[in-house]
Amino acid sequence: MKKLIVILLLVLSGSFFDTHSSDKARGIFGALGVGPRLPIGKFSDRVLLGYGFNMELSYTDNSYLPFFLFGKLGFEQYPGSQDFYQTTDYSHFSTSLLPVSVGVRYYFPPILENIVIVIPLIEASASLTIYQELHDFKPQSLKNNYLEDGIKPGFCIGVGASMFLLEVLASYNYLNDNQFLSVDLKIRLPLYVSI
Repeated sequence: MKKLIVILLLVLSGSFFDTHSSDKARGIFGALGVGPRLPIGKFSDRVLLGYGFNMELSYTDNSYLPFFLFGKLGFEQYPGSQDFYQTTDYSHFSTSLLPVSVGVRYYFPPILENIVIVIPLIEASASLTIYQELHDFKPQSLKNNYLEDGIKPGFCIGVGASMFLLEVLASYNYLNDNQFLSVDLKIRLPLYVSI
């Protein structure tokens, strides 16, 4: 069974990257990703290294290759920094992000083809992110605790490498006051393929 799946994926991926084919090939792919989130800028003054995961659907056909269109839904969590607590009235602070993104991914020609096929890629996306920040203060500060939430627009650009089923992607993510770098390890599977 495993051999059949590998052979099928290689045959299908070969037809996806053959842009001179006269046949109409289409595909919908699903991916799950997980990885660390490194806050940068002002965001790094308040929080520590976070984590995140995402689910994605992507689509292509021969008309678009080597471009893939995608939609992605994620969740990210950032705990507060101890240094931030010591220098402010905060006793606890955390940020949760729920980004919804749409974008495009471009696959370059393979750079390795001997043992494993490795295909470099770049992607760009626009996002709307639902955020929630928990603000807890030290009792002696006489400040009221509160929960702040809202929606922020943003964008993401990334580079990575694909080995068909496995993908690694490093990205810069911009949100006002919430900039971060992310690294995702993704598993990508075909959900629907029509040739």
